[in-house]
Amino acid sequence: MKPDDPLLKILACPLDKGPLHLVPPDGPAQGEVLYNPRLQRRYPILDGIPQLLPASGEQVSDDEHEELLKRMNP
Repeated sequence: MKPDDPLLKILACPLDKGPLHLVPPDGPAQGEVLYNPRLQRRYPILDGIPQLLPASGEQVSDDEHEELLKRMNP
């Protein structure tokens, strides 16, 4: 998924219906994720398809939240 993909403008968190942010991978072992900083939840993107079911989201720790914020805004 590209940062300028028009799909990003309409994707929303399944829990709070707010916008999600594309976070680039932090190395070859990780993939892109969509992140909701308000709830500190990330959603994986598998084979280019965002997994936006509530059960597919993962709660992140405060330390990981800070890291994801840095990767969102380099």
